[in-house]
Amino acid sequence: MGEGTHAGRGTPEEEPVSERFVDRLGGHARRAFVNFVRGLIQIVMAFVANLPLFILAVLSIVFIPLGAGVVLAPVALLAIRGVANQQRAWAAEWSGVPIPVPYRPEPIGPNGKAGPFRTLKWLLIDPATWRDLLWTILNVPLGLFFGILAGGLALYGVEGVFVAPFLAQVADYGWGPFWPQSDYGLLGVIGPFVLGGALLAVSVPVGAAALKAHALFTQSLLAPTRNALAERVQRLSETRSETVDASAAELRRIERDLHDGAQARLVALSMNIGLAEEMMKHDPETAQRLLAEARDASGTALTELRDLVRGIHPPVLAERGLDGAVRALALTLPLPVDVHIDLPGRADAPVESAGYFAVAEILANVVKHSAARRAWIQIEHTGGRLLMIVGDDGVGGADPAAGSGMRGIERRLAAFDGTMAVTSPPGGPTVVTMELPCALSSPKTLPSSGTA
Repeated sequence: MGEGTHAGRGTPEEEPVSERFVDRLGGHARRAFVNFVRGLIQIVMAFVANLPLFILAVLSIVFIPLGAGVVLAPVALLAIRGVANQQRAWAAEWSGVPIPVPYRPEPIGPNGKAGPFRTLKWLLIDPATWRDLLWTILNVPLGLFFGILAGGLALYGVEGVFVAPFLAQVADYGWGPFWPQSDYGLLGVIGPFVLGGALLAVSVPVGAAALKAHALFTQSLLAPTRNALAERVQRLSETRSETVDASAAELRRIERDLHDGAQARLVALSMNIGLAEEMMKHDPETAQRLLAEARDASGTALTELRDLVRGIHPPVLAERGLDGAVRALALTLPLPVDVHIDLPGRADAPVESAGYFAVAEILANVVKHSAARRAWIQIEHTGGRLLMIVGDDGVGGADPAAGSGMRGIERRLAAFDGTMAVTSPPGGPTVVTMELPCALSSPKTLPSSGTA
């Protein structure tokens, strides 16, 4: 009876241990399988993607003087960028190694399309393109090496545990230094099993380390260089200082406009009302005239205040977002404007304000200087950036360095790490491409959002 009770107590205590062992073994096997698959992917990518693309890219660049490379080189280099971006994603997902994308903004030509020559120039002058090319060829041997480390140990271990012991007695069987190549009796069964189990045990940490090493190698070539990061930090520091100065100047302008405009009219309004009160009994007609002037002055002051507020942050921008505000702005222009906006959500208010006033300034320049018959606006959110393109069919010849308006737009965008590129050959068309890094919030979470 006592022995039965003891046995009954022992079984529940032993089952959790065995279950934990099975769970750990299963988890280890899953991780080993994942490492095997990822290692196999790296090997396949090295020989199926990297090597052919490197050869194609080099030949395309060589054939640029003959004309064929003008078309083929961008295709090959952009394909390499696609492979590199996939490796960046795998490095972050598999090994926790983030690799920012260092590429320069893509050029936009008339109607939002860049020609082959502009695309080729953009690719060839970007230092990241040449680092991509170097990574592409170096990844062939290194991808093979790290892929074998990540997946080969697990495969070799599985072969030793589950296959070699049963085939150890078969003559001329086996491969590699571990497994017997003919019958060795009991040793031919136990040896591969033990060695295979040891390889399976170390395959998980070694595989993870191999994938991490490959990710670090990828990061060393595909991440932005220190010089690029230093230049970006310096540029941001300069633009922050310029933004502070511009904000101070804007505050002074608002103060001056209030003092010289609405405040002066309100003072005159108060004086007219006071005089009207004094003249009411003795000269009603004069009092009535003073009250009429006071009413006109109040309307003028209200208009000036509305214009001032609109210059600071248009109410339509707060109520309807960048989409609605730009569409409303386009309706006020004296020429037809094609507007194409695809924004699934709204950016932060400062980003929307910067984008709106940048577009407004460009459109003002179109009306004043371009002699255009039509203009177009394209706004979308792609790749974590707000892309804004404003173009016109005017006379062209716009020079960003010649006018303070363009420089002001650059400063406004640079405060948010944004960029502006102007393409304006003599005779037109003029295309201004602006980008602002930002994330969009769902319109469902913003009660003030709306559809234009």
